[in-house]
Amino acid sequence: MTLSVTPLTDSMLRAWLPPRPRASHKGDYGHVLVVGGDHGMAGAVRLAGEAAARTGSGLVSVATRLAHAAVITAARPELMCHGVECARDLRSLLQRASVVAIGSGLGQSAWARDMLAAVLQTHLPLVVDADALNLLAQEPMQCDHWILTPHPGEAARLLGITTEQVQSDRPHAVQTLQQRYGGVCVLKGAGSLVCTSESIAICEAGNPGMASGGMGDVLTGIIAGLLAQGLSLVDAACAGVYIHAKAGDRAAQEGERGLLASDLMPYLRKLVNYNYVLNEHPD
Repeated sequence: MTLSVTPLTDSMLRAWLPPRPRASHKGDYGHVLVVGGDHGMAGAVRLAGEAAARTGSGLVSVATRLAHAAVITAARPELMCHGVECARDLRSLLQRASVVAIGSGLGQSAWARDMLAAVLQTHLPLVVDADALNLLAQEPMQCDHWILTPHPGEAARLLGITTEQVQSDRPHAVQTLQQRYGGVCVLKGAGSLVCTSESIAICEAGNPGMASGGMGDVLTGIIAGLLAQGLSLVDAACAGVYIHAKAGDRAAQEGERGLLASDLMPYLRKLVNYNYVLNEHPD
């Protein structure tokens, strides 16, 4: 039986993101570890890491290829970047993290497989995207502490069907994904769906300008940043999808064509402070 679909709303966003206590410190808001960025794909982990920071994570670390670490640090010094060439190098970083996001620019090399295997041994909340999903499709497993964020092509590989079949009945596809892999599943696309074992939510915000490289990496970072701040898996997924889409809509006010993933960053900070800016930007 396919679950009913409920729309995400502004009122939900206000409930998910109350104002912070005055005595807050960075330790109160978690530590995201972003794992990815194989050779030639440093931009993906930088986008995910910056999105986690802009969403409010107390600390953000990036585990990537050694050649990329200094470049990312220079571009965004708030990110703590580490060159990681084997799974052993990742262990100490995993011990310090409270949330792991894996997949952005990960690739499917032996290095990528080692990184994913090490991450899957932890019991930390996970956000799994991009090539981490493609690797998962090759060796399926269930987990109750992850959020999977496939686009229709990745969903098709995870389900062993065609993209056209996924798109022909998106609620059924996302529910099947959740039943097969566990946790929370986000099926990205026009009308992104967030599915648990009990419910499906739909995001009606977003626009065609968001069909560009790096948008999924930004979503991964947003969701991870919200998890780090203590939101549940389902609330982090729903809030992340909604904030991502609303930021895309605000960025697209200058035009959809040519919209870049990094154009969303200024709006992320405003949207996660929604209770402060409600009157400034009524929607």
